[in-house]
Amino acid sequence: MIKRAETNDLETLAKLAVIMWKNHSVNELINEFSEIMANGKSQFFLKYENDMPIGFAQCQLRYDYVEGTSTSPVGYLEGIFVKNGYRNKGYAKELLDECEAWAKENGCHEFASDCEIDNVNSLQFHKAMNFTEVNRIICSQIASASWTPAR
Repeated sequence: MIKRAETNDLETLAKLAVIMWKNHSVNELINEFSEIMANGKSQFFLKYENDMPIGFAQCQLRYDYVEGTSTSPVGYLEGIFVKNGYRNKGYAKELLDECEAWAKENGCHEFASDCEIDNVNSLQFHKAMNFTEVNRIICSQIASASWTPAR
């Protein structure tokens, strides 16, 4: 079963998300997700098996430029996760399908996503879900402590 997450699902979402986004705490994610839900331009979905939450997806409407797209807004997959032991059963595809349907309901004609360049599992997922690679970038910075503006 897949359900649209509501505010009473924040803790469940955060407990799943912290497995994927390890540099956050459950409380941080609850706060972040609460703000995201309040903006009305995003949706979370929860996947259940035998009444146990085993995955989630987060999508939103993006109005800024999205690589490879030509319309606005664009439906955007912000995150998707299925617990180990439940993978390779089509659950992520089901979650993605819900995200795409939600985006269409909200007037989107395109759907996009991204992944870190070295995240092999995510790249494989995107290819398996028929996402087409449109660009690769490397972001760089000069460490602020050693940077002196040119005169």
